[in-house]
Amino acid sequence: MKRIGLYAKRNHPGAAKLAKEVMQWLQERGLEVYLNKHVAKEMGPEYQGYSGRAIPALVNLIIVLGGDGTLISVARQVGDLRVPILGVNLGSLGFLTEITLPELYPVLEKVLEGDFSVSRRQMLDSVVRRGDKEVGRYQVLNDVVINKGALARIIDMEVSVDGEYLTTFKADGLIIATPTGSTAYNLAAGGPIIYPGLHCLVISPICPHMLTNRPILVSDDAIIRVEVKFQDEDVVFTADGQVGMPLQGGDVVELRLSRSTTLLVKSPSRNFFEVLRTKLHWGAR
Repeated sequence: MKRIGLYAKRNHPGAAKLAKEVMQWLQERGLEVYLNKHVAKEMGPEYQGYSGRAIPALVNLIIVLGGDGTLISVARQVGDLRVPILGVNLGSLGFLTEITLPELYPVLEKVLEGDFSVSRRQMLDSVVRRGDKEVGRYQVLNDVVINKGALARIIDMEVSVDGEYLTTFKADGLIIATPTGSTAYNLAAGGPIIYPGLHCLVISPICPHMLTNRPILVSDDAIIRVEVKFQDEDVVFTADGQVGMPLQGGDVVELRLSRSTTLLVKSPSRNFFEVLRTKLHWGAR
C-alpha cells in the first residue's frame, strides 16, 4: 500500500491534531497521504485537501478518524471501488469503527505489512419513484427509513417482496436495514440484531398500529417495494440517517442488493460479539 486516504470527523476538537500526527507517521514511511478537504481546512492553509468522492479512486486504503456516522458517510463515497476502510473511533468503541486510539499505530503497522483481514458488508441500492419518474437514488450501508413528521398521522405503507404482497403497515414509519444497520435505528425500534455475515435484510415497522406487526427477515437478494399512501402529510425518506428527501402520497421506494460492498478492516483484538457486549453492556450489573 503506497497511497492512503485520510478522513476525519468534522468539528471534532481532537480530529485535526490526530490527523496531522497520522499523516506525519505515514509520510515518514514513504506513503502518499490524500486528505479529505474538510480535515485539511481544519489542519491549516498549508495542507492540500481533496474531494471526499475523489479520494477513493486514488488510494489503496482509507483511514477514518471519527465514529460510525463518519465511516458510513465515507462508505457511500467509496461506492463500488472496494477500498478497505480502517475505522478509528475517537470516543467510545463503535460498531463499525472498531479500532481504539491506543491500538491505532500497532494496527496500522500490521495493515501496511498486509497482515489484516476485512469484513465484507453488503449495501443496498434504493430508488424513489413518483409515477413514471425516478426522483431519487441512494446507496446505503445501514438502512432506509420512511418516517412521519412530528405532527403527521400514522402512515399506510404497502409492502411487497419480489412482487408478492406482504402487508400494509399502519405505523409511524418503516425501516429496511442490512445486517450492518441492524444495530442502529432497527435495534431501537425493537428489531433483531443480525450477525454481519448473514445474507438477509430486515423490515421493521416503527410503532405499528397493530401490535401483531413484527419485524421480518427476508433474503438479501429480494426486491422490496414500499408504496406510501397518504394525503397532505409530512413524511420523509432518509438513507443512513444522513441524506434523503420528502415524500408525496403515491411515491414508491424500491430497494435491492447493491453490487457495491464495503470492506472494513477488522480489529485484531476483538470480534463482533465482544463489540456487542461492550456497546450494549451485556453482563454488567
